[in-house]
Amino acid sequence: MSKKDKNKKVEDPQVEDQATVTAESEEQQEETKTAEEQLQDQLVAEKEKFMRLFAEFENYKKRTTKERIELFKTASQDVMLAMLPILDDFERALAHIEETEETGELRKGVLLIQSKLIRTLEQKGLAKIEVRQGDVFNADNHEAVTQIPAPSDDLKGKIIDVVEQGYKLGDKVIRFPKVVVGQ
Repeated sequence: MSKKDKNKKVEDPQVEDQATVTAESEEQQEETKTAEEQLQDQLVAEKEKFMRLFAEFENYKKRTTKERIELFKTASQDVMLAMLPILDDFERALAHIEETEETGELRKGVLLIQSKLIRTLEQKGLAKIEVRQGDVFNADNHEAVTQIPAPSDDLKGKIIDVVEQGYKLGDKVIRFPKVVVGQ
């Protein structure tokens, strides 16, 4: 062997040792990076989980708030439905009083009680659905009790008489107006 070959052999173990040390340090860095990367991945996953949980909670709060508001709006619906026949009775009583001769103080008293009841119910959100004779019948907005032959051609498909008034509680219809339709 020549001197160069010997030097190479001598240098080769040093180079091999440096390469081994470099390779080992790179492996350690890779292991460290993978551990760091694993921690980063876990952190990202936990952040996603937290954000989803937070969004779900926000949706829950919004939904329960909306349900609570809806409940307050319609909580008195049963009471209102129970009071509607009383309003109908007042209208019938006023119609009967008009037919009799006793229209003085009796009519004033019944009107006073009826208007007070209507004001109280309106304050609680009840609203009358306005329906007049001659309006066009709409099955989405009216309940047809019966159909009779129209007195004239222009009343065909239109409301001839209103049997019961309709009422809304807020935006919700709690009783549709019952009408007689011309055929």
